[in-house]
Amino acid sequence: MVSRTTDDYLAMVTAGCQTVCEPAFWAGYDRTSADGFFDYFRQLTEYEPKRAAKYGLDHYCWICLNPKEAEDLSLAEEVLKIIPQFLDCPNVLGVGEIGLNKNSRNELKVFERHVDLAARREELILVHTPHLEDKLKGTKLIVDALKADSRINPGRVVIDHVEEHTIELVLDAGFWAGMTLYPESKCTAARAVDMIEKYGNERLWMNSACDWGVSVPLAVPRAALEMRLRGHDLREIDKLVFANPLKFLSQSKKFRSPM
Repeated sequence: MVSRTTDDYLAMVTAGCQTVCEPAFWAGYDRTSADGFFDYFRQLTEYEPKRAAKYGLDHYCWICLNPKEAEDLSLAEEVLKIIPQFLDCPNVLGVGEIGLNKNSRNELKVFERHVDLAARREELILVHTPHLEDKLKGTKLIVDALKADSRINPGRVVIDHVEEHTIELVLDAGFWAGMTLYPESKCTAARAVDMIEKYGNERLWMNSACDWGVSVPLAVPRAALEMRLRGHDLREIDKLVFANPLKFLSQSKKFRSPM
């Protein structure tokens, strides 16, 4: 939501949204110092909750060094040192979105450092998977790294941005699979519902992409409409858009149910 206007908050409330869950994200440019991340983390933990509250929304976030900026190991080391203090903030749900961007060795090292931090603190984990031709390889690397750490409970990890060729890999390994809804890339509402109809509705959730590019904050309500038009009943729709994320997020002691 740091890339969006207050009109988007108003639109979400009007559409029936009750809670916003924002991952630590790329700023649209590469930050050059740990101080830049420090200010960004303050924005996520101090400013955005207040801005969302003006529209009746609870705002939660995740904290990490995004994989798009994980190539510089010395910078990553500095940022990792300041992350724990923000993980203690009342609206922070866990570590994320960590993961891989170009599947490089440095990215994998930083990913493993984040996983270790999350394991030591028993935090929830949100994982970013790479784009397009790198997605399958990157997803396999991520799943293997998580499974290699015996401290990680797959039920407390969401592997996000799954598509048709990676969703089964994620679900078979016991993780939650996130479908990131875009109007043009990653996963449209129609493709998401296709996957739901093929793989069921357990450990699946949909999320609206909100970033610097072409994205729609109301993508989840529109996917709910797609399900309704296909004949899915309201209980099925409620499970995907409300009950499933509620079940996962409630594993955090900081999460307050909007029920």
